[in-house]
Amino acid sequence: MRVVLDTNVLLSGLSYPASVPGRIVAAWRSGALEVVLSNYILNELRRVLPRLQSRHGLSQAEMDDLVDCLSFEAEIVEPEPTLDLRLTDPWDQAVLGTWRAAHAQASTLALITGDKALWALADIYPVYSPSTFWQQHGG
Repeated sequence: MRVVLDTNVLLSGLSYPASVPGRIVAAWRSGALEVVLSNYILNELRRVLPRLQSRHGLSQAEMDDLVDCLSFEAEIVEPEPTLDLRLTDPWDQAVLGTWRAAHAQASTLALITGDKALWALADIYPVYSPSTFWQQHGG
């Protein structure tokens, strides 16, 4: 099952392994999910991961190594240019563009995100909250 994980899901999953995002990340790392990311998402993760350093306890070098490892474990795509007028945040456009690029290459089941602005597009795209995705496909 191919999915795109938004940065917020990765960040929560890595920082809080017992959480639903943590279970999604664990499912990926065990081979139960195939994850597609973009350099945009990885760079955003690299930028925000230090904010939860007190939670995960990783040094900057360890955080850099972690993001590098994730880039090898995921399929990396270049986000398609996306302009959905319902999304006012350009960061959200790039995340949606990542899903669109992943889906264009091979059927990608879902975009999993904690972002409510992206959830609002669930009538057009397969956008799921981590808990909804886990209820339907994981647990």
